[in-house]
Amino acid sequence: MEVSGTAKFGTRAIHAGQSPDPSTGAIMTPIYQTSTYVQQSPGKIIGEYDYSRAANPTRAALEANLANLEGAKHGLCFSSGVAATGAVLHLLSSGDKVLLGDDVYGGTNRLFNRVFNQMGIETVMVDMTDPDAINAAMDERTKLIWLETPTNPTLKIADIKQVASIAKQHGVMLAVDNTFATPFLQNPLSLGADIVCHSTTKYIGGHSDSIGGALLTNSDDLHQRLKFIQLSEGAVPGIMECFLLLRSTKTLHVRMERHCENAAKVAEHLNNHPQVEKVIYPGLASHPQHELAKKQMCGFGGMITIYIKGGLDESRAMLEKTKLFACAESLGGVESLIEHPAIMTHASVPADQREQLGISDNLIRLSVGIENVDDLIEDLDRALG
Repeated sequence: MEVSGTAKFGTRAIHAGQSPDPSTGAIMTPIYQTSTYVQQSPGKIIGEYDYSRAANPTRAALEANLANLEGAKHGLCFSSGVAATGAVLHLLSSGDKVLLGDDVYGGTNRLFNRVFNQMGIETVMVDMTDPDAINAAMDERTKLIWLETPTNPTLKIADIKQVASIAKQHGVMLAVDNTFATPFLQNPLSLGADIVCHSTTKYIGGHSDSIGGALLTNSDDLHQRLKFIQLSEGAVPGIMECFLLLRSTKTLHVRMERHCENAAKVAEHLNNHPQVEKVIYPGLASHPQHELAKKQMCGFGGMITIYIKGGLDESRAMLEKTKLFACAESLGGVESLIEHPAIMTHASVPADQREQLGISDNLIRLSVGIENVDDLIEDLDRALG
């Protein structure tokens, strides 16, 4: 559906990329559960549809919707966030070099350093909050900078505009994983990024019931190259997943407002808790990049990282005692989750890297859901007690 260029986020979330079904008037985009399409004659297809790995109307609606929300010209959806990340790496060639944020999701670290390194692509881990470190790591082989902001799990904030400027000076692509912030809170393309990546499994899906990924870009050339990779590798999402994600984007703005509101209250409470050593949350004035977060984002998100007093035994006890905060990997669902990165989401990161980043045995990551915040605080107090 065509929506006005001045339409606000919530209106675009509900309407962009979607029109009533022309054959029935159904207001929801149908689930086109088909693998192939009848051709009018050999090679004469209807629209762009000949095989669902190449294109499917349900997926096309989702891709258009996500592109609109991210302020992008093009969108491509994948079977997972890691599959979307892998598609970007397939733009590179053996001998190329990548600068990867030092604090990224463990699965991203594993993909770069233990899969694509076998194909001759070198990865150098860099603190993306330090422009001098980024410049120092550059050379003529560098082809891509990949960063997360906020990072996973220590919630560092990189200055996207500044990193984009460095990338352009060196003729290097910049890809930003925007999963934690979502398009509602942050738009990296408007700050100079070339590609935005999402694990749609997280906040965009928002209900812990689907796996997916997305890439958004304004570049016609990058879109065509990535679309070719999508077609050739075939890591596309199932159509039911696309339908579920389209349902979910309609409430993204409402959910993110509550995630942010709840997380701010939980962070403030934990910041004064006697059993908590340190709270990391971009909305707290104590966060090292708090001012940058205020400038770059329009909200601080639903993720909180804490260091509790004690070690692994105390952390394990806390995770076993929560009732509303479910001990599980992933994040961004309407329900609150709690996890231990060193054992769970970042276990594949080498121990020396974890130690350098501060991913210690007393570090716990919270994904604050949209339940009643008083109940969430009571749950955490009980577990910490």
